[in-house]
Amino acid sequence: MTDKQRYSDDELKEFKALILEKLDKAKKDYEDLRATLSHADGNDIQDTSPTFKVLEEGASVLSKEETGKLAQRQLKFIQHLEAALVRIENKTYGICRETGKLISKERLRAVPHATLSIDAKKNRG
Repeated sequence: MTDKQRYSDDELKEFKALILEKLDKAKKDYEDLRATLSHADGNDIQDTSPTFKVLEEGASVLSKEETGKLAQRQLKFIQHLEAALVRIENKTYGICRETGKLISKERLRAVPHATLSIDAKKNRG
């Protein structure tokens, strides 16, 4: 049997559906994070003791920072998924960018935006 050079159109459709589903969820999660960031000051603590207020503000800053990092990571994930959709359209999806061989379906189902096969990833260290 000859090694396949790319996934079939039907296989690409299957991956596209998976990616679109993940993309939809990722965008909703990103919007939730952004909403949390823009409404983080909604909990008013004006009537509490000054000591508690300082502690509360410190926790709020940390939480805002963590939420901001999560939002950045989510945005990067969205960008990777969108790039994977472009590769599907170009029919280059699922091809390892280092070895030129097909990335296993199992890996693509787990990490649909993967551009490296497991072997290539291991070789990178």
